[in-house]
Amino acid sequence: MPLRNRVTPSGEIIATEARGLLYGNRGVLHDDGGRLVRAWQVRRWIACLLEFKGRRRDLLRPGRFTELFFLDEATALAAGHRPCAECRREDFLRFRQAWAETHPGASLRVDDIDRTLHAERTAPGGAKLLHEAKLGDLPDGSMVAENDRAWLVLGDELLAWSPFGYGERRLLPRSATVRTFTPPALIAVIQAGYEPGIHPTAQ
Repeated sequence: MPLRNRVTPSGEIIATEARGLLYGNRGVLHDDGGRLVRAWQVRRWIACLLEFKGRRRDLLRPGRFTELFFLDEATALAAGHRPCAECRREDFLRFRQAWAETHPGASLRVDDIDRTLHAERTAPGGAKLLHEAKLGDLPDGSMVAENDRAWLVLGDELLAWSPFGYGERRLLPRSATVRTFTPPALIAVIQAGYEPGIHPTAQ
């Protein structure tokens, strides 16, 4: 039976047999029996490499952070996670440079970045915040909500997200107003040149 540890673009944590390209965490979410009891514990939501320096972990250990998995980086960003500053150091430095360009004068401390992201991804009560935008203003790699599904923006198309990859493709007028899963600050980072990794099924 698959564990409940896969993250959707809405930030929901589900159980699925699908495998992902990244993993990460947002604190200790499970109890001693391995059951998820909260959606997040800390503001530091990160996305990590699947393998780093040969480290191995048993999943859902009591009192240790809950291991989460993502289809790809576009999914992780949509949910509100950012690159890990340790195992993905080069990605994090590119991310922070793009953050500096889009947040002139703002602090570049990770705690302050995480505080900004948390305010954009989580509504009072813990629900996922969605933000309105014009489709034509969104960069490749951002994700939107349409017809109760998540869609990846790629070129002139929207690609339907699933835990296993991207499938159905559709077109919407670039003038259409959509609701974004990806927080505005992360959309700005992508627009500034940070290129999120996208699952090969998108190609």
